[in-house]
Parts: sequence; C-alpha cells; structure tokens
Amino acid sequence: MTILVTGAAGQVGRNVVRQLVEMKHDVRALTRRAQAGAFPRGVRVHEGDLTRPQTLTGALEGVDALFLFPVAATAEEVVGLAKAAGVHRIVVLSSAAVTSGFDTDFHLPVEQAVEASGLVWTHVRPGEFALNKLALWGPPIRAERVVRDPFPDAAWFPVHERDIADVACLALTEERHSGQAYTLNGPELLTHRRQVELIAQALGEEIRFEMVTPREARGIYLEQGGFAAENADFLLGLEDYGGAESDPSQAEAFDPSPLGPIPTAEAVTGRPARTFAQWARDHAEEFRS
Repeated sequence: MTILVTGAAGQVGRNVVRQLVEMKHDVRALTRRAQAGAFPRGVRVHEGDLTRPQTLTGALEGVDALFLFPVAATAEEVVGLAKAAGVHRIVVLSSAAVTSGFDTDFHLPVEQAVEASGLVWTHVRPGEFALNKLALWGPPIRAERVVRDPFPDAAWFPVHERDIADVACLALTEERHSGQAYTLNGPELLTHRRQVELIAQALGEEIRFEMVTPREARGIYLEQGGFAAENADFLLGLEDYGGAESDPSQAEAFDPSPLGPIPTAEAVTGRPARTFAQWARDHAEEFRS
C-alpha cells in the first residue's frame, strides 16, 4: 500500500511515517522543506504546502491512502485532488474539540470535506497534546529549571503523540476503522503541578513551580515566541475556541467528572495508553538541553 503523510515533519506525522515504514508500507512524506536525513530510508519526500494545493499533485500520484493534516481553508480542494488522483482512504488528524462541539471552524470543515467526498474516512481526534508542555515549559525548564504557570490545579488528560500515531496507522491500513471518529486522551487526569513533578522525576532534577497571573504568563509566552506566542490567549483562557474573550478563571474551575469515561487509544489499539510519566521520560533530553 502506498500512503502519503502530510504534515510529515510534525511530531505526529513523523511518528506516523516511522511506524508505517516499520509496517513495510510504501511511504511518501509531504513537507514544506525537505531536509536530508529527516525521514527513514526508503521514504519518498515531496515538498509541498497544503495552503497551496497545486503543490500536492505529484505527491498524490499512485497513492492509496492519505493522512491529512487539517487546513480548513483548502480542505475541499485538497480532498478533490486526492479523489481525482485515485486515493481510496483519508485519515484526518482532527481534534477532540469537534467531539465536544467547540470546534466548528478549524477541524470540523476538514472532516466535512472528507466525508462529502465519498471516500473511505476515519477521523482521529486527540485532546490535549502532552507535547504542548514541551513548547510552553521547555524554555524556562532548560534555562532555569522553573515553570511559571497561572493554574497549578488545572487538570486534564494529556495524550502522548505516539498514541495518536498508533491509531492513525491502524486507521490507514485496516478496513475496520472506516467511518469511525476516535477521540483520544491520556489515561490519567493530571494537574499542571503534577505534570511538572513528573517532568522533574524524568530529569532527575528539581523543577520549581511559580504561580503567575494569566497576564504575566501571556507576556512570558509572547516572549518565547513560536507555539507559545501563537496560542497564548487560548491556552491561558483569555479567549475561547472561536477567538472571543473569555474568563481565565474557568481554566481552574472546570470539572471533567460529568463527562464519564475518557476515551484513550486503548479502545483502538488494545494496548494501555501511554502515561504522561512515560512521555516525560521520552522527552527528558529535550527538557534538559
């Protein structure tokens, strides 16, 4: 089977590429900038950009299945090109916010475009990425062994990116996942303070937790740049999923218990979902230096 992975340089995408290679599939990787040695041997790398669908034409030729990174603005055109090229199956990297009804503008339009195509589809909907904490807390941990956060008791179920990739690979290669939407979370409800403790354990070093106000944290994130700056207002509860202003105090007040059992990758893979402690060990060197 020939499979094209878009967003292949991302943390989920690169894990999908690696696992598909290990499964002996013919893998193509789509990335904005091809770099030597970025992917396993045998992977055909194509330069392309989902915001410019015409750049995908060559990469789609002869492809059976597509792992689709979500870009709402061009989703219909990209899916149309995939269908015209003979792609049979599309697996969407979506979001648990679609499941909860909060996401109507970012991931949902991509899901809708894929479903409307008539192709075989599966949606993979991860909740909070554990990787967010590497982007947010990594710089101050590396520099000062400190985390500055306004919500020490805010809690959720951070999911390991390898669990997301596991489910995506099964959905790309097995018929039984057709027409399914899988919401994925981590196996444990963890406060921010506990997450910092687990990162410290993985490092074998103390990490201080300093409580700051949401506005102070916003300034820190903006100074860090990258993911932290781009998502500061949303992550700190200063705006909601649609971009409207919101009350940051709700980040601490939210109680997940009425939601009932929280779905994890185990329901799909048959293996226990990876814990945050394991994730912290997997990324210890990235927090260290």
